[in-house]
Amino acid sequence: MTASIALTFGEPAGIGPDIAIAAWLKRHELNLPAFYLIADGAFMKARAKALNADITFTETDAAQAARVFANALPIVPVGVCATAQPGKPDASSAPAAIASIRHAVEDVVSGRASAVVTNPIAKSVLYKAGFSHPGHTEFLAELARSGGKTPMPVMMLWSPSLAVVPVTIHLSLRDAIANLTSDLIVKTVRIVVADLRSRFGIANPRIAISGLNPHAGEDGSLGKEDQSIVAPAIATLRAEGIDVRGPLPADTMFHEAARKTYDCAICMYHDQALIPIKTIAFDEGVNVTLGLPFIRTSPDHGTAFDIAGTGKANPSSLIAALKLAARMAAASKA
Repeated sequence: MTASIALTFGEPAGIGPDIAIAAWLKRHELNLPAFYLIADGAFMKARAKALNADITFTETDAAQAARVFANALPIVPVGVCATAQPGKPDASSAPAAIASIRHAVEDVVSGRASAVVTNPIAKSVLYKAGFSHPGHTEFLAELARSGGKTPMPVMMLWSPSLAVVPVTIHLSLRDAIANLTSDLIVKTVRIVVADLRSRFGIANPRIAISGLNPHAGEDGSLGKEDQSIVAPAIATLRAEGIDVRGPLPADTMFHEAARKTYDCAICMYHDQALIPIKTIAFDEGVNVTLGLPFIRTSPDHGTAFDIAGTGKANPSSLIAALKLAARMAAASKA
C-alpha cells in the first residue's frame, strides 16, 4: 500500500484543524489521497465538536493510516497537549506546531510518509517561543540537512493555470534589489528545472524570466539591473541547455496567452510573483518547496485566527496541496 501523506498540525488556534477536518469529510467526493494528521487527538475531538462536524478520529501510526482513512481521520499523536482556543494562541501552540513538523519530516525521510503537507503556522507565535528560523521553509531545510550541508529551498506557488517562483522572497523591496545576483537567479532556476523534471514529470521545462525593472529596463533607460544581473544569468542557463526566455516585462507575462508559453515564471521579488497567482488562482494556489530531498506542499494562506472554529474556513487550498503532493510523489516514482 502506498505511504500516506503526513499533514502537520499547524497553529492549533488557527484554521489548520478546521480545514483538515473539512478536507477529510470530502475524501470520497474528491477522491483525496490518504493522509494522516500529526496532532493532539483530544484537541481535535474538541475542535470537531465546536464545529459540529460529523467525523470519527482514530489514533494510529503512519504505517496504518491508509487502512483507516476511508472510515476515520487518522491521528498520529504529536506528543504535546494543545490547549489553545480558536483564535487565541497560548503557550502550547509553538511546541505543538514545531513537534508536528519534526515528526512529519522524520516520517517522510524514513519512508513512512510519501510527502509532507504543512498547515499554516503563526510565525509571531513561534518567534515569541524562541523559534530561530524565518519561517516554515527555512526550518524544513534545516531538518533536511545532511552531511553537514543544508539544501537551498526554493518557494514555488503553483496552480493549474500558473506556477511562479520569486528569486528573492521575504525581503523589503530595497533589500530584494540589493540581494539579487546573477548567481542566485541561476541557482534558483536550476533547482526549479530539476524538480519540474523529477517531480512534475515535465521532461523539458520552459522557463520565463521576468525583468526587475518596468519594461525589463527599456535597454537600460529604466535601470541597469536587467542588463547587468538578469541577462547574464539567462545566458548561463541557455548555455546549459535550459529552455529559458527573458528578461521579459513582468506586466505582459501573466495574461492567458502568455501563460501558455511557459511552465514556470521566475520573478525577481515577492510581489512580482505572488500578486498574479493570487489574483488568478487564490483558492487553488499551493505553496511548494523545491530543492528539498522530500516533497513538501502547503495551503497558500495563513492561520485566519478571526474565523478559526467557526466553520467558515475554506479547505480548497489544502485540498489542492494534498492532491499536488500525491501527484508529485507519483511522478517521483515513475
